[in-house]
Amino acid sequence: MKYTAAAALGALIAALLIFGFKIHDRKESSRYMQKNETKINKNLKTIYLAGGCFWGMQKLMDSLNGVVNTTVGYANGNKDIIPDYKLVCAGNTGYKETVKVEYDPQVISLENILKAYFYVIDPSVENKQGNDSGTQYQTGVFYTDEAELPAINAAADEVKLSQPVFKVLIEPLTVFYPAEEYHQKYLQKNPGGYCHISGGEISICAAKFGGDGKSDAQYSKPSQEHLKKKLTKQQYEVTQNAATEPPFKNEYWNLDKKGIYVDIVTGEPLFSSEQKYKSSSGWPSFGAPISNSSLVFKADNSHGMQRTEVRSKAGDSHLGHIFEGDASSPTGTRYCINSAALRFIPYEDLEKEGYGELKKEFKN
Repeated sequence: MKYTAAAALGALIAALLIFGFKIHDRKESSRYMQKNETKINKNLKTIYLAGGCFWGMQKLMDSLNGVVNTTVGYANGNKDIIPDYKLVCAGNTGYKETVKVEYDPQVISLENILKAYFYVIDPSVENKQGNDSGTQYQTGVFYTDEAELPAINAAADEVKLSQPVFKVLIEPLTVFYPAEEYHQKYLQKNPGGYCHISGGEISICAAKFGGDGKSDAQYSKPSQEHLKKKLTKQQYEVTQNAATEPPFKNEYWNLDKKGIYVDIVTGEPLFSSEQKYKSSSGWPSFGAPISNSSLVFKADNSHGMQRTEVRSKAGDSHLGHIFEGDASSPTGTRYCINSAALRFIPYEDLEKEGYGELKKEFKN
């Protein structure tokens, strides 16, 4: 009996020691990964963004061209606590729901990632975003490289110009733990799940800020002399002088055929019939572009209105405008485009026209 009791006591002590080592190893592993993560992927950079419920923020970041990987987790809390969802929701750990964003700086800049981040959060509130309240929903930008601080401060300063109160934390990352597996890509697994960031906001951020990569050189803009010969008067006025064609009296507003729409100036692919929908506007309307990086957006205050102009990236052609909150759009966003700025290529002609790789854009 004495031997059995002693053996049991020894086994208990050994188990406690092993458990202690595991906790220590998890902490050290987390700290090591934070310190050395940029060494593992030399071409990638990392930023940590706390923006309320991490489900929606992850979906937003995943929509940006140039973001390579995202992980939801808990950041900058009490280092003596190993967090889990239940603990963090109790509000006593100091951890914030955070998305680790790994991105390729050759494709998307930190500036554009932060523009998308600030576009969807309310920077004037503390411990709250959308319908969610609690310390875990505190907003923050956490960095691991001090060289990124000037860009972060510049983005914050720009937001402060229009905000009387600024509550977003700007601080170095001190600790980060990945969240439980069921939280990872939650809205991808559960499309109907709650998200304080709307689908329209995600769509417009992806289009506005979704990548700084340059368009393929094959879609270069011809000279003005060539354009005047190539384009009709209306095509030239629309693409080069930002004119607007009449609604309901243009070539593609009610076209219902399978294919793609390219820039009339360069041939750069812009939109697909997969995202075209019937709109009462009288112009071709799309829920999203083929590629976020093919478009450029500019403020347009002409005609006494505040609008966002859409231009092609390679050809710098005026295409139309983008509007958010269109109930008839599959994404909530309407790309209202002039037919005169487009050329339609039927699906069956994609191969011979040199766009065969875009067949993957179509469901059938």
